[in-house]
Amino acid sequence: MAKAVEITDSNFDQEVLKAETPVLVDFWAEWCGPCRMVGPVVEELAGDYEGKVKVGKVDVDSNPQISMKYGIRSIPSLLIFKDGEVVDQIVGAVPKPHLQKHLDAQL
Repeated sequence: MAKAVEITDSNFDQEVLKAETPVLVDFWAEWCGPCRMVGPVVEELAGDYEGKVKVGKVDVDSNPQISMKYGIRSIPSLLIFKDGEVVDQIVGAVPKPHLQKHLDAQL
């Protein structure tokens, strides 16, 4: 089963901006309670959408450049990229069906 890819300041262009499929990027941090609730759901989505959507996670503490570039102020924030552009944003811990609806809209 597919797992979420660890996305960093250094591999962001390759993993996200040059991806051939839509990419769901979870901006999170170790100390963030709601992030720990969303984390397992994001991993499930990586398996559910294998081959259709790339799923990645950005640790905001370790990768401040990406977080600043996309104006991430509250976490968890989930951005959906398509063809190198942000096409959707979901902020906060939301249920899996809510995320699926947003992803399905990009397929």
